[in-house]
Amino acid sequence: MDDNHLGDFLRARRAGLQPQDVGMTSYGARRVAGLRREEIAVLTGVSADYYTRLEQGRERHPSPQVVDALSRALRLDADARAHLYRLAGATPSERPSVHAAERVSPALRQLMDGYPNTPAFVMSRTLDLLAVNALADALYAPFEPADNLARMTFLDPAGRTFFTDWDRAAQATVANLREATGFDPDNPRLRALVRTLTEHSADFTRLWQSHTVRGKTQDAKRFLHPEVGPLTLTYQAFDVRETPGQQLVIYHAEPGSPSAQSLNLLGSLHATRRRPDSGPTGDQPTERGDRRQRGDRRR
Repeated sequence: MDDNHLGDFLRARRAGLQPQDVGMTSYGARRVAGLRREEIAVLTGVSADYYTRLEQGRERHPSPQVVDALSRALRLDADARAHLYRLAGATPSERPSVHAAERVSPALRQLMDGYPNTPAFVMSRTLDLLAVNALADALYAPFEPADNLARMTFLDPAGRTFFTDWDRAAQATVANLREATGFDPDNPRLRALVRTLTEHSADFTRLWQSHTVRGKTQDAKRFLHPEVGPLTLTYQAFDVRETPGQQLVIYHAEPGSPSAQSLNLLGSLHATRRRPDSGPTGDQPTERGDRRQRGDRRR
């Protein structure tokens, strides 16, 4: 007999809830721990027979809407909810609000500022730069504003020079942005960004129509910075679990390489330039990120 992972999970989580936990009145003698199947069915909005089939393994692929209702009925947290979706073979229906996806937690900002010798930033699925540390601020200084990687690549005059392998960077950027449509195709920020890029860049339009999809994980990139010259940096991208849709991206140079020396020089130049009128250097990137969140990305 096949393992019934979905049914086992539902049964265990049901047993861990009491009527008072879900605002129900208890009635009659209870022969098993936790809620009855009929009670979970009522909370979920399905028939008792259908819920019984789920627990018994006779129905193994509930719709995303049913999985979502089960998550609420069973009071699942984010990790347990994602696990339930995987067991059911369904795709999560959750779409974080635009405002939630744009907020970067103080703890994450503090973590970024703990990397003084390497650029680090947080970006959204639509490639908006939500927060940067001091060295990332210095790295992207040629752009005005340094607000969105797609806009910077295709519409800012600095992009063609800054990205040494511009064609490769452009293809990767569009593939990253195309991936965002699979998560939330009706996202107003995404639709507005694509409309602007399509209206003003024939290169973007051509690449967008190819429907190439790629997520950010790790890669090497070459830049030409006007202050320190060529840079070859490798990046790693990490999903921010507390805010689905955000990624923390960290660049680094090979230790002892010319790029590492240039990166150190860039950091020194940036710190010297900020110090006279901006107070502690570490505070500046956070403030700049806040300004982006308040609307600089409209350009």
